[in-house]
This record gives sequence, structure tokens and C-alpha cells, in this order.
Amino acid sequence: MNYAAGYAGSVQRPPRTRSALARAINGLLFLALAVSAVVFVEPAPYEAFFALLTVVCLLSSLRLDGKVAPLIALLLIWNVSGLVALLPVMHDFKAVTFMVTSFYLALTAVLFAFLVADDPRRLNIIRTGYIFAAVGAALYGLAVYLHILPGFEETGGRIQSTFKDPNVFGPFLILPILFLIDRLLRVGFSLRVAVPMFILMAALFLSFSRGAWGHFLFSTTLMLVLMFLTSESANFRVRLIGYSVIAIAGAVMLLALLLSFDAVGAMFMERANLLNEYDAGQGGRFGRQLEGLGPLLEAPFGFGPMQFAKLLGQDPHNVYINAFASYGWIGGITYVTMVLATLVFAFRAVFVRTPWQPYLILALSTFTGTVLEGFIIDTDHWRHYYLMLGIIWGMIVLTARWRAA
Repeated sequence: MNYAAGYAGSVQRPPRTRSALARAINGLLFLALAVSAVVFVEPAPYEAFFALLTVVCLLSSLRLDGKVAPLIALLLIWNVSGLVALLPVMHDFKAVTFMVTSFYLALTAVLFAFLVADDPRRLNIIRTGYIFAAVGAALYGLAVYLHILPGFEETGGRIQSTFKDPNVFGPFLILPILFLIDRLLRVGFSLRVAVPMFILMAALFLSFSRGAWGHFLFSTTLMLVLMFLTSESANFRVRLIGYSVIAIAGAVMLLALLLSFDAVGAMFMERANLLNEYDAGQGGRFGRQLEGLGPLLEAPFGFGPMQFAKLLGQDPHNVYINAFASYGWIGGITYVTMVLATLVFAFRAVFVRTPWQPYLILALSTFTGTVLEGFIIDTDHWRHYYLMLGIIWGMIVLTARWRAA
């Protein structure tokens, strides 16, 4: 469904030279998203396509809207603070690599914001490329899990597919699942949509990521609530409730089918606990987080990137603690400010009726779930986090422009 066409279609047709560059931008954008799941190697193919995309954007007359300035300023302050925190540990190659990655990912968020603000039709390209990547990764992960294909070793019986960690693979699938659920709700049942949706949901479940499970349930619920509140159609609201009941029944049936396998059932019983010993037990990650708060209060410039684990024995597993530990107090405060500002502006924009409102509902719901998941896992360097951050700001800018018009 081309939600953004109504707005973008009214824009004056660009000159031929710009059209050629625009086609190149759109093609590279799709390719970058289509390979975004292949991250078991560094640098990933995503980086190569994104570098080409950046070059083409610099050669084109891409509109640089000044309303993206708050995002740029916050990302810049955050990362410059990280550079200051890096100075005492410049000898640590991993710490230097961490900061280079941080600057690069910040650039991706800014470019995504400009691309969407320049032409909202690119949201359709992002959706298609992202679903393609997610379904491909899910099929590969399921094939390896079922021993149909040889592949990378699974982490303790959990699907990680082309990712290094199942706890990153699981959350990566959530936005594409919401894209497909949204399609079913708005257009009606279709096997072309239902089949890939259930493939993604099966892979999400078999990642056995408790954070991803909770993230999915929260984001899906928030999406349905926002759909209900923003719809002006009584028929759609009734259909929304009916389809939600059917979807819950389908999810229960899928869960029952998966749990019928002994290995799956055993892993589910192990992972379904809210807290395990490695979470809250002696030396667990929550204990390490509390232990690290004291030293952080005495270190205004933080510990430096990648130094928390060296000082306390393991990573913080909390993006907010990591923001203060790796980027210093100023960096940590800036990161929290950026998250809150994004949520505030996005929740204000999501109730404005625009052609891209459905996209904003989906991205905002998933982003909010990711923000909450950040309390139990470090989401700092997730590529899809910066994708959501960028497209949300792009739609915030579009909505401000729409209001002004």
C-alpha cells in the first residue's frame, strides 16, 4: 500500500538529471535495506551500499531541511562527548572502533531523516527492502535450525541467523512483522502477506529472546491502540478488533505447534523465566549495573568506550548506563534527551492525519519498544535502531511542513 503517494505525487516533477540521481538513490536505498540482515561479517555489505548511497546523495540536490537540526545537534554532542571519554583509552583498538562505529551510525540516522523528508515515497522502498531482508534472514535461520542447511552454530539452541547474537536478531524482525500486520488489517487477508508474517513470527519465537518477546508484545499493542485512536472509520475499528482476536488465536496455534517439539518446549521452559540466575543471581548483570553506578558518579567523563566490562567483569546490558559509561555525563544526558525528544515530537506528530501517518504509527510503536528494551540490553549499535530514529525524524519534519502548509 503506497501510503505516501498522495503527498509526494503532488510534488512538481523534478528535472531529468535529478530524476536519474533520484532513481540511483532509491535503488541503493533498497539494496542497503535488502542486505541489512547480513551482519555476521564486519564491515557488512550494508556499509558498502550505504557508502555509495551517501556519495550519490552528495552529488544530488537532496533537500536538506533545517528541521532535522535538533537530531543532528544531539547526535553530534553525544558523539563528541564520546571522543572526550575516548582520549584516556586511545590505545584500545576496540574502543576506537566503537567510536568510529558510533559516528557512522549517527550519520545513517541523519541521512535516513533527510531521505524521508525529501520524498516520503521512500518509506515504501524502506518497507519493501526491510521485509525482504527480514524474511530472507528468517528463512535461513529456520533452515539452519531444522538442519536443512549447514550454517553457523546456533547459540544454545536459539536462532541467530546471519546475526552474531539472537538477542539482536529477534528485535530486528519486529518492525517488518508490524508492516505485515498493518497490511493485513488495512487490505484484508492474503497469503502473500500472512505466510511471510508467520515465518517471521516463528523465527522471532525461536530466537528465544525474552527481551524481543516483550518488545514485540508491547509494540504490537501500542500499534493497535494508536490505530484505533487515529482512525476515523468505525468499520475499520470493528475490523481492527476482529482481526486482533483472529491474530491472537493464530499466534496461540503457532505457539502450540512449536512447543509440540521437545527441544523447543525445553528451551522455552528455560527461557520463559522472567529472571534467571545470570540476571539477578550473584554476579548477575543487574548486580553489575548497580555496582557500576557508584564509580560512574565519580567519573564525569565516564570510563571510556568498551571499558565497563574491563572494570566490572561484564557489559552493562543497559543502553542508558552504557551511554554514561562510554560517553560521560554529558553524553549520557544527551542520549536520554535525544530519546525523550524523539518520543515527544513523534507522539505529537502521530495524531496529525497525513499520508504517512500509518508509517509513523508502525515506526513509533517499534521504536518505543526498543527504547524500553534498552533497559535490559545495549541497543547503542543496532543498525535498525538508527533506521527507525532517522525515518521518525524524517516524518516529524514532513508533518511540521504539512501543518505549515
